[in-house]
Amino acid sequence: MKQSTNSVFMVRPHSFRKNEETATNNHYQQDLTQASAQEIIERAQAEFDGLVGQLRDQGVEVIVFDEAEPHETPDALFPNNWISMHANGAIGLYPMYAANRRTERREDVPLMLEHQYGFDVEAIYDFTEFEEHGKFLEGTGSIVLDRVNRKAYAALSERTDERALAHFCEQLDFEPVAFNALQSVGNERLPIYHTNVMMSIGTGYAVICLDCIDDEAERSAVVKSLSSDGLHIIELSEDQINQFAGNMLEVQGSEGPLLVMSQQAYQSLDPKQLKDLEAFVTLLHAPLPTIETCGGGSARCMIAEIHLPKSTA
Repeated sequence: MKQSTNSVFMVRPHSFRKNEETATNNHYQQDLTQASAQEIIERAQAEFDGLVGQLRDQGVEVIVFDEAEPHETPDALFPNNWISMHANGAIGLYPMYAANRRTERREDVPLMLEHQYGFDVEAIYDFTEFEEHGKFLEGTGSIVLDRVNRKAYAALSERTDERALAHFCEQLDFEPVAFNALQSVGNERLPIYHTNVMMSIGTGYAVICLDCIDDEAERSAVVKSLSSDGLHIIELSEDQINQFAGNMLEVQGSEGPLLVMSQQAYQSLDPKQLKDLEAFVTLLHAPLPTIETCGGGSARCMIAEIHLPKSTA
């Protein structure tokens, strides 16, 4: 079992904008008032293409799908929220908080991965029924997976329901590690909308903002869980996760593991953090200012990992 994969897919945006339905609890989203709607889309496409190019240059297999017509899914470039793919051939489909994000789920993507790209799909687990009950679990945004140690870390929020998490873990054989993670918004401490904003797990290490876990018992439990699995913990500050330093993802390049992040995230890291990370991985960073500002997500959100086995037929 490997923590990271050489194969990913990404969705090129055509209707990207600040999504008004997700801005209610994604406090990282902001307005770009000096740019037109078309300029925002063109900037996002250029940033997207740049990241894809960097990944391919490092030997990562990147499958690019275009946003599906009629191009009414402003967050389509964040596919990790609606699908996850696993080494046993399983695919998970997830319940989404925002109604206008639910149409991002596409039947053609699993079919194309299987029939056009040669991946083996053994089973599809559809968790979307939770939407009928107003409960949500937004894929590997809500869940940061330790695939090696079979643990699913989840910061509970409007978008990450504990019962949905338990059901996911039961179906796909993970142990849930649930906790509350908060961020400062004005004078309030409010839930962080997605776990993958404040933590990331790679091969032998974990990057996490422990300061976001206000409850001491929960913080200690998370540290104990990570440490007991032999993961080297690299701590982030809340200021750094505000610059998307937590929104990182390890993938496998042709020369070894890469940790993918935005330029802003990279520039927020201090020399010791960089040295600690570079003991495990090569750092890859790309400028994503438009996507981060309007979308409230960064490099990790843009990448759907394909852990599916290749078909031998």
